[in-house]
Amino acid sequence: MNALVPLPVVLPLAACGLSLFVGPRLRLLHRMIGVGVLAAVLAVDVVLLVEADRTGPLVANLGDFAPPVGVTLVADRLAALMLTVSGAVTLIVLIYALGQDMADREERAPIAVFHPAYLVLVSGVSLTFLAGDLVNLYVGFEIMLMASFVLLTVGGTEPRLRAGSTYVVVSLVSSLVFLAGIAAAYAAAGTVNFAQLAVRLPEVPLGVRTLIEVLLLTVFGVKAAAFPVAAWLPDSYPTAPAPVTAVFAGLLTKVGVYSILRTDTLLFPGNRLSALLMVIAFASLLIGILGAVAQTDLKRLLSFTLVSHIGFMLYGIALGGRGGIGGAIVYTAHHITVQTTLFLAAGLLEKRYGTTELTRLGGVARAAPLLAALWFVPAMNLAGIPPLSGFLGKLGLMRAGAADGGSDAYILLGACAVTSLLTLYVMAKVWNLAFWRAAPPQLLLEGSVLDDADDDEDDEDGYARGAAAARAGHAGMPAVSGSVALGSCVRTTNRVPRVMTGATIAAVLLGLSYTVLATPLTGLADRAAAELLARTPYVVAVLGR
Repeated sequence: MNALVPLPVVLPLAACGLSLFVGPRLRLLHRMIGVGVLAAVLAVDVVLLVEADRTGPLVANLGDFAPPVGVTLVADRLAALMLTVSGAVTLIVLIYALGQDMADREERAPIAVFHPAYLVLVSGVSLTFLAGDLVNLYVGFEIMLMASFVLLTVGGTEPRLRAGSTYVVVSLVSSLVFLAGIAAAYAAAGTVNFAQLAVRLPEVPLGVRTLIEVLLLTVFGVKAAAFPVAAWLPDSYPTAPAPVTAVFAGLLTKVGVYSILRTDTLLFPGNRLSALLMVIAFASLLIGILGAVAQTDLKRLLSFTLVSHIGFMLYGIALGGRGGIGGAIVYTAHHITVQTTLFLAAGLLEKRYGTTELTRLGGVARAAPLLAALWFVPAMNLAGIPPLSGFLGKLGLMRAGAADGGSDAYILLGACAVTSLLTLYVMAKVWNLAFWRAAPPQLLLEGSVLDDADDDEDDEDGYARGAAAARAGHAGMPAVSGSVALGSCVRTTNRVPRVMTGATIAAVLLGLSYTVLATPLTGLADRAAAELLARTPYVVAVLGR
């Protein structure tokens, strides 16, 4: 069974090489490779999750070199759960992207670029979850950075290039800090292997140990987009195509949360920086959601809610007990899925109406009731309406905070309650502006021209050309519309492709499954938390003692 551990990393890389070998012309083969490989990765992830929960951490020493000489990959309950959730989400997003045909139809975003970069991204995410040492965790981050820049700048528009450059600069600076942290850990303990660091770091002087912890927390805080190092996210993610934004929002920030959770429990037990984490969680919760309240563009609004809800996960980590860690794990799995689903639904809106600007939308609930339902369910889930998984995750965190009994824990309880109420307000605002109210006059005008264009043109792709023609004054001009400020370049259509809708439905159902399977999920999270806090199962599995 240990032989399966490297497959979530190796299979996407092998598929990337095959995709590059096939070339850009055989588009159907590209699709089959991508979907087939990610489906196989998801199957392996599920097997690893079941086996890790049944027998304990699974360890693969590549090349049969024992640590710290060789590369060690470890799949414990936490890593296997994150792999499974990310595997399901990345498969759904890839199917959504194929439905949008962003890789096939846009001349500046050829399939030969999107598919290999996406597969490399999946491989990097898997490596960060499985990494058994700091160096390979760093390598996983760099793989994600390389693929992320390609995906952020798909289409080559000026706003996307600007946002991608910002993202790369921030990531490179954090990578330098990460290298400094790795060097400090190796100098202090003579190893970068997690299991060996867990044994040796308690013997390191407290000041040096604290310096290493602060360096790593800074790096992972940037990756997680926690306050005060989150300003880059709302300016970077909304400019990318909908599938890219969805997978970034769902997964990449959670890699940072996972890294904080892994290092805080395994390398630095005792939660000595809990007060600092409480402050970061408090600021992320309130500043992020207040930023969302002020937004009128849906993608930027969702980006600020992403920053805000990172605070819930950090709150659980800061509490440090079994209840807090278990609640953070449940909420992380929930948020990966729900945040991805909301961005997919936003992409459907953009595909149909050419914009995500709320002041230009209206009447969607009447015109497209299925689309409205696909937004409403994950929106209520994010807000934490009972009995959805968002409520269950927040309830677990609040119960852990109440059990802690500290004044800072109760202050964070209040911040969590306020954030939940403001999240509900923000979701209601989106619903009222985009879905419930009557369509604004300009949308009705563009809609009528759109319908005429569909009647006059035989467009087998279903792309609407009339809205842009009305603005440009030239009939037959391709309709490339959207929020120019965000770098969108979207061909609108009255009928959203069924594959896109089907993928979004699958994401909604995945989020709802966490509610149906609440008892097994919370039980698994509780066992994962106990394993993390015990540390011994991980160390023994890797070192054999």
